[in-house]
Amino acid sequence: MVVGDALLDHDLCGRAERLAPDAPVPVVHGTRRSSRPGGAALAACLAAADGRPVTLVTALGDDAASHILRGLLAGRVDLVEVPLDGALSSKTRVLAGDRPLLRLDDGEGRARAATEAAVGAVTGAGAVLVADYGRGTAGVLRDALAGAASRLPVVWDPHLRGATPVPGVRLATPSAQEARALARRLGADTEPGDEAGLRTAARDARTLIGAWQARAVAITLGERGALLSHGETPLLVPTPAAAAGDPCGAGDRFAAAAAGLLFDGALTEAAVQGAVHAATRYVAEGGAHALATEDAPPTEPPPDGEATADAVRTAARVRSAGGTVVAGGCFDLLHAGHVALLQAARRAGDCLIVCVNSDDSVRRRKGASRPLVPAADRVRVLRALECVDAVAVFDEDTPERILGELRPHIWAKGGDYARTRLPKQALVESWGGQVLLLPYLEGRSTTTLADRAALAPAPTGGPPR
Repeated sequence: MVVGDALLDHDLCGRAERLAPDAPVPVVHGTRRSSRPGGAALAACLAAADGRPVTLVTALGDDAASHILRGLLAGRVDLVEVPLDGALSSKTRVLAGDRPLLRLDDGEGRARAATEAAVGAVTGAGAVLVADYGRGTAGVLRDALAGAASRLPVVWDPHLRGATPVPGVRLATPSAQEARALARRLGADTEPGDEAGLRTAARDARTLIGAWQARAVAITLGERGALLSHGETPLLVPTPAAAAGDPCGAGDRFAAAAAGLLFDGALTEAAVQGAVHAATRYVAEGGAHALATEDAPPTEPPPDGEATADAVRTAARVRSAGGTVVAGGCFDLLHAGHVALLQAARRAGDCLIVCVNSDDSVRRRKGASRPLVPAADRVRVLRALECVDAVAVFDEDTPERILGELRPHIWAKGGDYARTRLPKQALVESWGGQVLLLPYLEGRSTTTLADRAALAPAPTGGPPR
């Protein structure tokens, strides 16, 4: 089982071949957007990839990032949630090739309290990996984790923002940088000229073992492997081969592999050796990219539910990057008036999400003869427009629920609504958004087009047109 703080990770990968003319910064173009589980959620997915059933105990809420992460975890791990105050933490990396250029962090949510289900899951576990990213999940379950450490293998992957491990953990797995900073907090010194050397790592491990009352500490050293210490002479476990690639998540891969091997009954030395090999393979095989889900729309339109999930992911990604989310209304038969409105709406922000009624919703509102175009086709046409970033399909008569999931900064409507207060205006304003009216092309309407089509004479012969 994995206990800890789940995160949501996004990557924007592209090419950087020139600098911007207005500032000495790279211009990244041809970007591909992807999302994946992060933090404790990444560790849980990696543990499950080893073939063991895994339960993840973590804090999630009602925010968009939490909903996206639930979808990414579905079918991979069993999820036991504790309540989250605030928005789930997410980070967005901008990369040129495999080289990170910038990281944007968003969301400072923290676990509120333990639940009976979460305590029961920890009590009934066979081994526990604690992935503590400083958002409070390990803290609210600290008593249960202390009890677990007294009777079963507990691996604790610490973070500089997190709490100290509970006494008695089988193995703590800080990186060399984390171990140095944590040992300094405890008053440890550094020998001159050995700031990042093995001698300092060994001393830091001894300091942490004594302070944490841990049975062992394995300090991860990147491409050099790991240094395992029980408090006396340390054991250096080198990597089996050099691995070039994105190291993001390698520490989670190391800790997850070690916890799984200890659960299987391996000795600590064998577990650390297996974890070094697993982390090396992980980097060589592409790292966290293997768990990423591309956010770009597929060539074929997805089912309604998947289209809506893509729209929620798009809104969360743009919001986490500090952008403006614009949402627009639903259409049946797309015409020039709609296209002009969509183009104007897209220029008002950084992404445009179109909310469309499902077929059943249109029939309830417009009658049995509508919609003229089924939802799957409407989604496909809208997604083909350059100004549309995503499409969300809702089955209710009005879009309040889907607006609550998307939480757009701007809800765009045609100018024919001027001088009236829209029913959705109070809802949009409740999270700080605004309703924005945009010019509407005169003389264009779905009803007019449908009437003209119904009155048009049928062809009398000749080849089909």
